[in-house]
Amino acid sequence: MSTPDPTRELPKSWDPAEHEARLYQRWVDAGYFTADASSEKPAFSIVIPPPNVNGSLHMGHAYEHVLMDALSRRRRMQGYEVLWLPGMDHAAIAMQTMVERKLAAEGLTRDDLGREAFIERVWAEKAEIGDNIGEQMRRLGDGVDWTRERFTMDDGLSRAVQTVFKKMYDDGLIYRAERLVNWSPVLKTAISDIEVSYADVEGELVSFRYGSLDDGQPHIVVATTRVETMLGDTAIAVHPDDERYAALIGTELDHPFVDRKIPVIADDYVDPEFGSGAVKITPAHDPNDFAIGQRHDLPMPTIMDDEARIADTGTEFDGMDRFEARVKVREALAAQGRIVKEVRPYLHSVGHSERTGEPIEPRLSMQWWVRVESLAKSAGDAVRNGDTVIHPTSMESRWFGWVDNMYDWCISRQLWWGHRIPIWYGPDGDIVCVGPDEQAPEGYVQETDVLDTWFSSGLWPFSTLGWPEQTAELEKFYPTSVLVTGYDILFFWVARMMMFGTSMGPQVDDQPQVPFHNLFLHGLVRDEHGRKMSKSKGNGIDPLDWVERFGADALRFTLARGANPGSDISVGEDHAQSSRNFATKLYNATKFAMMNGADATGELPDRDTLTEADRWILDRLDQVLADADAGFEAYEFSKACESLYHFAWDEVCDWYLELAKVQFAENDENRSRATSLVLGEVLDKLLRLLHPVMPFVTEVLWQALTGEESVVIAPWPQVQSADADPVAARHIDDLQRLITEVRRFRSDQGLRPGQRVAAEIDGLDVAGLERSRPYLDSLARLEGAGDDFAATATIDVRLSAATVTVRIDTSGTVDVAAERKRLAKDLAAAEKELSSTTAKLGNEQFLSKAPDHVVAKIRERQRVATEEAERIGAALNALGGS
Repeated sequence: MSTPDPTRELPKSWDPAEHEARLYQRWVDAGYFTADASSEKPAFSIVIPPPNVNGSLHMGHAYEHVLMDALSRRRRMQGYEVLWLPGMDHAAIAMQTMVERKLAAEGLTRDDLGREAFIERVWAEKAEIGDNIGEQMRRLGDGVDWTRERFTMDDGLSRAVQTVFKKMYDDGLIYRAERLVNWSPVLKTAISDIEVSYADVEGELVSFRYGSLDDGQPHIVVATTRVETMLGDTAIAVHPDDERYAALIGTELDHPFVDRKIPVIADDYVDPEFGSGAVKITPAHDPNDFAIGQRHDLPMPTIMDDEARIADTGTEFDGMDRFEARVKVREALAAQGRIVKEVRPYLHSVGHSERTGEPIEPRLSMQWWVRVESLAKSAGDAVRNGDTVIHPTSMESRWFGWVDNMYDWCISRQLWWGHRIPIWYGPDGDIVCVGPDEQAPEGYVQETDVLDTWFSSGLWPFSTLGWPEQTAELEKFYPTSVLVTGYDILFFWVARMMMFGTSMGPQVDDQPQVPFHNLFLHGLVRDEHGRKMSKSKGNGIDPLDWVERFGADALRFTLARGANPGSDISVGEDHAQSSRNFATKLYNATKFAMMNGADATGELPDRDTLTEADRWILDRLDQVLADADAGFEAYEFSKACESLYHFAWDEVCDWYLELAKVQFAENDENRSRATSLVLGEVLDKLLRLLHPVMPFVTEVLWQALTGEESVVIAPWPQVQSADADPVAARHIDDLQRLITEVRRFRSDQGLRPGQRVAAEIDGLDVAGLERSRPYLDSLARLEGAGDDFAATATIDVRLSAATVTVRIDTSGTVDVAAERKRLAKDLAAAEKELSSTTAKLGNEQFLSKAPDHVVAKIRERQRVATEEAERIGAALNALGGS
């Protein structure tokens, strides 16, 4: 190692704002994050789940970015050639909606501009706002390779999209058909399931009568919350075993408004116990009805246009909005005497467009589809065969539940912004699919629809590496090492990538490869009360707000400390403040250690020459290193961070630094040198272990401690080969317990923290702590007993091998009468709390009615009150007197 510059002093305190931007730019300029595809190092690669280009990073993004960065930084330190590839998604619906909203404010529509001018406008908006996310990533400390940043609509990725579409079309995996889709009347396009959010809506349940109004003549009663859809009814279904309707099965009933006969059909789907046991079938506007319509070969008339207005029914309702028609149809049915029950409120779940907020309309529509059966099988087999490992494994059942039961995928969207489907229509009805190096025949017109965004993002792991060209990046970094993403898009995005990768992607020995070897699924970020963050609840947290207030390291450590595979994480300001305090503690402790001679540049002395305190902290360092390695390897960030946190705070800062001060004070040159080297070794490795999660403060401290270039490229610590010393560990544990008990006694007696008191101690030699008196005197503020020593209190501390007795003379240091009065007051309060909680817990009526969490809270209060009463009583006894 280089020699640290002794003239380079650390600032008085840790202020993240003074360092973060400078450090990050230095890392980028130095090329630390730029991957070398020609490197002989083993490869480690992650592609970023691309955020939408029109948005900004929310706390969920920050969460997974921290985890990806921690994995990348650690692998870089372990000697891997690391590629963490950044990029953004064109977000077809979100981006088009945003631009159309801006046009509306100008009094324009996209039709006013025309397709070409509108797309130019979207590109202009993208250029204006696209840098926002990149700046946020820099503020978080994301160690991405900016030289390889990609966008789902750049030329290379567009070529990959066209290549895959052409191959799938030629292989018969892409087809055009009229099917039921989620339709957004505002956007006037089909949307995917992930773009539909469900909410309970107070509607009305309308029961009306098909057939004769005479009870003695054929008729059936059905109920619906969307009575306007009855204009598209083409059947009434009953259960085949329902005797009430046996005679009607196969007959037909007149439609009240349309010149159409409504057959009564039998289908096992119908629940005879629900409602009247009969259901109206509207195949073009309900998923379940569509399935029944297919089974029974029913007509499927679409009764709404692309804006959800009633159309082509030949009735008085044509031209009405669906909600207006809902009222008018009900009124018309009532006028005919067909409403058989009073219309009543009915709470039911309704899907809404996530982007525009209106209820979606299930609608029969001509769309482009992917035939998924073979693709889904290959995606499922990749996990079954272990080619891709899901973390946590408990998510496998959800994965198989989806891919083993997948429906064909609607990939067309009626938008202008996006990858335009490379299908061209000829004047005679011919259809041609055009590949990336092909031209459509003259006179052919291209399909107006664009592809679902998930189609292009499904190619992300290999399209970003240059495929379909055989690039050096593809050769080096594909398949990628791990995908880090939320479990909530396991089906929508991850399944698409697995289907494309295992069926269409880059091949080795003529076999497609999985897109990633490991799939780490993290949970959602929730607020401190466990609620999902949302704008409507007002509980969302801007990650950059926390960066401003607490520093990037504090944000990062807060998120990583709560991260475990598949589990949600709850965070609040208290967590961020705690993490900021940890960064400050680390900074102050390292600065203090350096001021006292900590040296990370020399070789450690032989273990035989070290003190038990030295051997203990080095052994603990090895154990914590092993724990951190195990946590990171298993994607159990919480376990790794907890281990590092408690080692740094509880053992290094609270104990070893204090023990080291005693060793420095002995004025033994060899002892001081050994202590400085041990302290330097511990801090050097600790800072390297914390760097993946807390890159900024560790960089400043490690550079100052070691004099080296950067902790970013420092080697990951290794466990020492020496055997652990269990005797030293036991002795230090006993010493900590002894000091803690004396400190507790001092606190209970009201002694000032720095006030020294005389003490006699028996049993140190039997306990194996005969050389520990200097530590005890320094850390417990004791001093030797003089000739006039007279013990006023005795403390017996049971240790692992013996009981140590500490006799203390507090005369002249404590106002015994005042202290007894204070303690008596505290004891009365503790006993009152104990009495109150005991009474409540003894009340059977209370216990039978109170929620479990309330009872648990009272039990905890009772436990604390009991301990307080015992502690204060012991303190009173130690004072003596009456």
